[in-house]
Amino acid sequence: MGARIAGAGTIDHPTSTVVDALGAARHAVMPDRIETGTYAFAVAMTGGDVFLEGASPAILERPLEVLADIGAEITAGNRGIRIKRNGQGLAPVDVTTEPFPGFPHRSAGAADGAGLNADGSSHIRETNLRKPVHARPGAGAAWCRYSPRRSGRDRSWRAAPEGSGSDGRPDLRASVSLIIAGLAAEGETVVNRVYHLDRGFERIEQKLGACGAAIERLSS
Repeated sequence: MGARIAGAGTIDHPTSTVVDALGAARHAVMPDRIETGTYAFAVAMTGGDVFLEGASPAILERPLEVLADIGAEITAGNRGIRIKRNGQGLAPVDVTTEPFPGFPHRSAGAADGAGLNADGSSHIRETNLRKPVHARPGAGAAWCRYSPRRSGRDRSWRAAPEGSGSDGRPDLRASVSLIIAGLAAEGETVVNRVYHLDRGFERIEQKLGACGAAIERLSS
């Protein structure tokens, strides 16, 4: 487009030079790895078989490794990624969030939700947030126990299976965790304050509903 940018990918703060005008360009937006990973974990937890059309395995290497570790069958190709449960129960999730290409911290909620349906306790170690969003009052704290691993920003928490519905008021990441957990829980799960959720997941109820989930958006 004519922009003059130096240092991209090599220094912390790339520099740019003002130009008189930018020209036209054609660009294909890459798939969102957070949204893709969220649906992949939802499929694994519920025992489904879903083809995520257009998904890119190149940007999901670590999440796909974790999915395979807990018991999902992964088939990746140029057209997308197929996620299928292997017919057995899920193994516990054990993962540490890291910068790309590691496991994204914004996918910790999805992994946590899947861990609630695993055979045993799951351990998700968060290295980005000062405390897990799940542990805040009224945001699913009943099923997510938070305990600092050590001082500083390096925190960890554990989630154990409960298997019942809930009523929470979470933010974006915790909203996804509660939705994924609710897909397999007995009873009705209500997730409030979904304006947080809508910032990261467009029409999530329609997409999950198209795959067979009993989910609907309630009028306020």
